[in-house]
Amino acid sequence: MPYRGASQAAAPGARIRDVTAPAARLALSFAHRMAALEEACLSPLARRSYPAHRDVPEDDSPVRTPFQRDRDRIVHSKAFRRLKHKTQVFIDPAGDHYRTRLTHTLETCGIARTVARALSLNEDLTEAIGLGHDLGHAPFGHIGEQALDASLRERFGARFLHNRHSLRVVERLERDGRGLNLTQPVRDGILRHTGPEPPATLEGRIVRLVDRIAYINHDIDDALRAGVLSASDLPAVEIGVLGSSGAERIDTLVRDLVERSEQVGDIAQSEQVGSAMDRLRTFMFEHVYLGPAVREEQARVVRMLGALLDHYAQHLPTAVVAGATDAERVTDYLAGMTDRYAVRAFSELSLPQVP
Repeated sequence: MPYRGASQAAAPGARIRDVTAPAARLALSFAHRMAALEEACLSPLARRSYPAHRDVPEDDSPVRTPFQRDRDRIVHSKAFRRLKHKTQVFIDPAGDHYRTRLTHTLETCGIARTVARALSLNEDLTEAIGLGHDLGHAPFGHIGEQALDASLRERFGARFLHNRHSLRVVERLERDGRGLNLTQPVRDGILRHTGPEPPATLEGRIVRLVDRIAYINHDIDDALRAGVLSASDLPAVEIGVLGSSGAERIDTLVRDLVERSEQVGDIAQSEQVGSAMDRLRTFMFEHVYLGPAVREEQARVVRMLGALLDHYAQHLPTAVVAGATDAERVTDYLAGMTDRYAVRAFSELSLPQVP
């Protein structure tokens, strides 16, 4: 990869107060070894693990880099566990092999790590961003996000964007309002994995692009399994460029991403492959994400989330964060719901309860 710019200076052990204590000496030794290893093995364009930039400074760990600690905090969070019961595309599918928001996250993370390793970038940072990027998603996938956004605008004049809410989850909501105190590059990658501004790090930009690579291809797989699409429906030109199977397409996209990024010193795709992927994404929006099968569920989801929002706007949930506005309290509660919890809450409000 042609290098541009100089590597960042490592400052391991910046928060170790007493280097005579055994734990502090271990942390300092580990930090120095990891910093030396990164200087020897990583691209000068890679974000270094040290020093850790957190809102609340912490001592370094004697066995994990700062980005590894972020990764572990995300994996052990309640929001991460809830992803297994949140829709990716198909709501309550009749089968065990459809993707959920959790399996999408894991597939994105695996592909992103492959790219980061191939480009000699920071895998730990890439992994932490990948694992945390969708923590704030509402129930019921894209339909749920659109429905919640529309209801919030109508009721409160507020917006719901899952990337912003993912950041709120890690900064304000987890650990009973204390947040996870993640490093700044991880928070930046979570916030900017979608939206107009790209992440500040190359590792974050990998996740931003690989997120699309992952969901386009695994959603094709699920659409074929569900009978929403047949193989003959897929656009021939784009399939000819990218490959006939999901594995072939992902391999083509990853190889192209690595090769082009090495050439330009940034995260980029070639014109041919990138354009084919964009056209395939447009096809998926027209035929799957906004297609007839999903539209059938849309009215029910809109009605359900609208009714729940109206109810909780009048009966405000307990605030997780002190000083939260009414809109934030309702959003925090609804966006944190899994699909099945939302259905149960709606049923309890709508149906007579038999003693």
